[in-house]
Amino acid sequence: MPDADPILSMEGISKSFPGVKALSEVSLTLHAGEVLALIGENGAGKSTLIKILAGAQAPDSGTIRIRGVPVAIRNPIDARRRGVAVIYQELNLVPTMTAVENIFLGCESARLGVVRKSDERERARMLFTRLGIVVDPDSPCRLLSVAQQQAVEIAKALAIDARILVMDEPTAPLTPREVDRLFDLIRELKTRGLGIIFISHRLNEVLAIADRVTVLRDGQHVVTCPVAGLTREPLIEWMVGRKLEQEFPPRQVALGPVRLDVNGLQRGDRVRNVSFTVRAGEVVGLTGLVGAGRTETARAIFGADRKDEGIIQLDGRPIAIRSPADAIRAGLCLLPEDRKSQGLIVSQSVLANFGLPNLAAFSRFSIVRRSWEKDAFGRFVTELGIKVADADASAQNLSGGNQQKVVLAKWLHRNCNVVIFDEPTRGIDVGAKYEIYQLINGLAAAGKAVLFISSELPEVLGMADRILVMREGRLTGEIADARWATQEMILRLAVS
Repeated sequence: MPDADPILSMEGISKSFPGVKALSEVSLTLHAGEVLALIGENGAGKSTLIKILAGAQAPDSGTIRIRGVPVAIRNPIDARRRGVAVIYQELNLVPTMTAVENIFLGCESARLGVVRKSDERERARMLFTRLGIVVDPDSPCRLLSVAQQQAVEIAKALAIDARILVMDEPTAPLTPREVDRLFDLIRELKTRGLGIIFISHRLNEVLAIADRVTVLRDGQHVVTCPVAGLTREPLIEWMVGRKLEQEFPPRQVALGPVRLDVNGLQRGDRVRNVSFTVRAGEVVGLTGLVGAGRTETARAIFGADRKDEGIIQLDGRPIAIRSPADAIRAGLCLLPEDRKSQGLIVSQSVLANFGLPNLAAFSRFSIVRRSWEKDAFGRFVTELGIKVADADASAQNLSGGNQQKVVLAKWLHRNCNVVIFDEPTRGIDVGAKYEIYQLINGLAAAGKAVLFISSELPEVLGMADRILVMREGRLTGEIADARWATQEMILRLAVS
């Protein structure tokens, strides 16, 4: 059982940005030996609250207490000194430095100005042994798996004797087996008296690992309660402020002729002789464990990576795709897995991102007519429900769901007939997920062919008409009617 007195109290925390009230009188408590889940929709205030705890932002008002003592956390160094460590979704490691160098970066073991590398290496080995994970301390972090990099981040926290550990979407890039190992590790850290704040959009994981849950909505505290006995339904209702009668919207579309035909696609050992079709009005799910070759298949079809062999046909016509520009001209588009680095230029405005693949449509005599561009974007803001204050707002300031809608808007304006979604709901809250699902159904109803790539099996089962499963670059099976599929059937094909 956790201690009676909280190791951390955040009381009446408020924070405003120009035109936005990010947090309003939010309070949170965390006990030693406890996992507290922090959940809410994108824009609910979770990230702002954690940045305040981490010293990356200052609150406008409110009090932070650690072990009952009021503290002022002015910067990330202050936070570390007070035993607070944050593991962000985008891991904060220097890829060219070794694991041991990353662990002790900023708190090196030195004598007379000389870093004692042998001492650090031995301490790193002891930390990894304590965590029960095999990592070569001298390996550059860029060569480590995501799970191993995450272990390095946790070792960094233990090296500074952190008592408060924040984990932001820690399972997003992990395989199911790695998730199980991470949960074992979290339970071990609990027994050592750490207080852990666990942020996730995956509600099944919240119910599996957390002791209590705190829900935020629109910058305000909604509820904090024990997880024991909870189900997904009240969590969803608290997050979105209304009941979602169905997690996946129903779809009834008459299937048309084959729009996308991929035959014998090959790219090294990552994509091996992959063949499949997608019909008009059909949503085909493509799944498998991490590293199975799903993303590589999508990139090879789209021309982002050059294929070695294979024939791609659109509406019965073979097409030569040597680059994304060829794919776009042919009527094929890709919403990539990493929307921030591959789907958007986040430093640019949402209008600039929308216009990039559509400049020819908005130009006359090689001059871009911004009024045409704004009018077209305005229609999609209304149609897709994009929450943005102004078309000139920076894309990096949008929530994940709204960023995804901007990516989708630019492709919809091109009227592409084949749409490939690669992990379209990663990092997106349950309310925004439902909106994305509705948009996908709308594309199918309009006669588009949709290839839907996801590692979340309930999502694949809920959205797909037909399911393809990959392993080690090959298609290992097909479930012709997803209505009769189960997670067990998919996993058997994924590991066969």
